[in-house]
Amino acid sequence: MIPQPPFDQAVVARHGWAQAVATVLVALGAMGVVATLGLWAAGASDLPDHAFPRVVVATVVTAVGGTIKLSGSAGGLADTDAGLTVIPLSVTLTGALVLGAGFLRPLRHRAVADGRELSGWAARIAVLWLPALLALAYAARQTFKLSLGDDTLSDLGDLFGVSPEVGFTTDVPQTLLFGLLWMAGVLVLALLVSARAPLPGRLLPFQESVRPAAHAMVVLLLAYVVLGTLIALVVAVTRGPARETLAVILLGMPNLVWLTLTIGLGATWNGRVEGPFGLPMPHLLDEVLRTKDTATLDLSTLAEHDGRVWWLVVVDAVLLLTVAFLMAARSPARVRAWQHAVHMAVALALTVLMICLMGRISAHYGLSVLGIGDLGGGLGGKLFLDPELWTAVGLGALWGLVTGFLGALLARPVRRKGEIKPADA
Repeated sequence: MIPQPPFDQAVVARHGWAQAVATVLVALGAMGVVATLGLWAAGASDLPDHAFPRVVVATVVTAVGGTIKLSGSAGGLADTDAGLTVIPLSVTLTGALVLGAGFLRPLRHRAVADGRELSGWAARIAVLWLPALLALAYAARQTFKLSLGDDTLSDLGDLFGVSPEVGFTTDVPQTLLFGLLWMAGVLVLALLVSARAPLPGRLLPFQESVRPAAHAMVVLLLAYVVLGTLIALVVAVTRGPARETLAVILLGMPNLVWLTLTIGLGATWNGRVEGPFGLPMPHLLDEVLRTKDTATLDLSTLAEHDGRVWWLVVVDAVLLLTVAFLMAARSPARVRAWQHAVHMAVALALTVLMICLMGRISAHYGLSVLGIGDLGGGLGGKLFLDPELWTAVGLGALWGLVTGFLGALLARPVRRKGEIKPADA
């Protein structure tokens, strides 16, 4: 009779180094494919100096929380300035889903796992994730030469030998730090969302309050992405342009639909678009933001341009009630309606906080030669989009309280675990 390996050795065999390598490579590979297709659809494949692969790598770096720094030079007679802060959330979402699934796969079909086992499995992924981040950080570097155009500024550039350049590099320490935090957050969230993932015994009492709410929020966010993608595909087929729509889907669909989620809740964003910059969103939003002063983006200002914006409130209400019902249906019968309301309020407030922090956009560039040209003015551009953070979080909590309570009432006829029917007695 062949002796069976101890439990710990069997666990290691199920999620050892080979599984960790596969998890990291597949996650980064999926992000790379989405970024490549999205940037190709956006026209980045035509960038000079064979820069396209490095731009793809830079996109993946920013998607996992890395920091890209823009730089410029134009000689002693000119000055340049540039900056960029944006997260391609389509790429981020793809990586999170694949990495989370890879982390959970060896743990399925088990009810409880030792804390050392979970931390050891996460540590294997982290040990491989760090050098992968380091390689990406050093690969995401490129410099471009800029044309001054055909006006007086171009003539001055030729006369004085000014050759403006702009490039990007990564902040390696920040990329490693935030990339590791992003990975840890994804793994923790995967454990919270999955009903089948094992937890250490001392954490089991918390799963009844945390897991249904976390699962509801993930369903909500994914539902918005699916709904937005379907609408975008219909628009692309009926109106076009298809390639630009594909770029939005593959790079920034969550940026757009999660923004509309918060606006439907009543949140306010402030922003401005100046110069040739554009936002990955419908023309309506770009029109509202393209003003001389900072514009307010909320239901009332959008409704001045298109009254159909009020349907966002209806969509929010329907989807929030749906996920609140699902949350209550997945919870034990002993959880009361007011407790569901509190759980939903906390979960939605944290979700809105995450959207506001990750959905910020800031970009600017400018060039001046011999004082001709205003940095960020006629020879440049800038855009920014920032939320009124705590107002948005407060509205999320309020909506969560109401929809959580109503969802619990709607779920009362549904049989849940821990409930005993008279016929079963």
